[in-house]
Amino acid sequence: MSVTIGIDVGGTKIAAGVVDEAGKVIARRRIATAAMHPTAVVAGIVKVAQELLAAAPGVAAVGIGAAGLIDGEHGIVLSAPNIAWENVPLRAMVSDRIKLPVVIDNDANVAALGESLYGAGEGYGDQIMVTVGTGVGGGIVIGREIYRGARGVGAELGHMIIDASSAATCACGNTGDLEALASGNSIGRRARERVNEAGAADVLKRAAGDVSAITGELVGEAAIAGDEWASAILDETGHWLGVGLANFVNIFDPEVLIIAGGAATGTGELLLGPARASMAERIIGHAWRTPPPVLAAALGYDAGLVGAAALARGTK
Repeated sequence: MSVTIGIDVGGTKIAAGVVDEAGKVIARRRIATAAMHPTAVVAGIVKVAQELLAAAPGVAAVGIGAAGLIDGEHGIVLSAPNIAWENVPLRAMVSDRIKLPVVIDNDANVAALGESLYGAGEGYGDQIMVTVGTGVGGGIVIGREIYRGARGVGAELGHMIIDASSAATCACGNTGDLEALASGNSIGRRARERVNEAGAADVLKRAAGDVSAITGELVGEAAIAGDEWASAILDETGHWLGVGLANFVNIFDPEVLIIAGGAATGTGELLLGPARASMAERIIGHAWRTPPPVLAAALGYDAGLVGAAALARGTK
């Protein structure tokens, strides 16, 4: 099986590509998913798949990574956070129309697989990828295979409770979980809560004086420009990210941790540095273990489609 198609389905876009055995994207398509109805999203998936099949004959299978809870064994999207679908038989809906084998999995799972095979995790053994963007997600790769748990919906890393006393609320309904305390949204929330502090002037100016317009992205831009107040916000966020990473290390003992997502890649060491330090303080076995490396992801936005294509290839 020389080439496969990988499709990354998000709340705002469908990114797809034909990927060879070396993880190289040799043809690609991208369309917006303005309509959130499942039928429209499936039509978009089929459209990009058919265009890629025409551009690159010889494709043997298609892999799809989609946000949400996925029953990969039966090819069903159980629920999704940004697309209004529930118990959607996505595999059958796509394979029936393109007449090729189709596999589906969670988008973070396939991104973790892509990074492990062709990105920052290449050459390492067991590993965990944590995505830090609007929310926090991730995937676990053990023995070069995705860890899914008993029901196929494991590795929801963002929903580990790391501060039970916190009032910070996650979209899932929990308080004090990793997503509530270490996501891009949490960076913006912290800044808005502290906007009356003297050091907030630069970030408030970037938001044109509108407190509600202060986002994690604006805080990151200010920190990169040297704003100490914004940097302190990132430092605190990195602390909580490190608490989560320490828990993952203590439970799974990975060889490497990969950090992906816009909030992490956009701020670099301003977030990852404090996260490493916080993690190192909390992992067990200091006498015999050094902290695993915490690396920035290498594949960028291609990780999901490259990983989905690898899943379709049956890479072990």
